[in-house]
This record gives sequence, C-alpha cells and structure tokens, in this order.
Amino acid sequence: MTHRSLSLSPPAERMRRHRQRRRNGLRCLNVQLRETEIETLIRKGLLKADARNDPHAIREALHAHFDRTLSAIP
Repeated sequence: MTHRSLSLSPPAERMRRHRQRRRNGLRCLNVQLRETEIETLIRKGLLKADARNDPHAIREALHAHFDRTLSAIP
C-alpha cells in the first residue's frame, strides 16, 4: 500500500479515481443491454458465446465495437 491509499477514506479514494478518469477523458456509465445486442456482439465476433454473462468481456466487446464504429467519424 502506498502512503496515499492509507491516508484516504474509501469515498475520497473513489472521488480521486473519478477525477483521474475524467482527466483521461473517460466517463463511467451503467448501460442496459438487450439480449439481442449481446447476440449481435457475438455474431460480429466481438464477444465469445461462452462469455455472454461476463461483464468484463461484454465491456471489452463494447469498447471494440465503439473503436470500430466511432473512430471512423471525422
């Protein structure tokens, strides 16, 4: 543990991480997905079928989808 993590309360540490994400241009959101959307991620090869219930794998598949579709916008 670092000195910083010992001195911050859990709420203060959450706020520190929140501010760091914002500086990095990231936002933290909760998103509801339909089963059909998860099936589409699988069909497009962005998500393995056996990972359909794994939140981390779904998040990575969504990031890959965003990279493919949104990065093409000028």
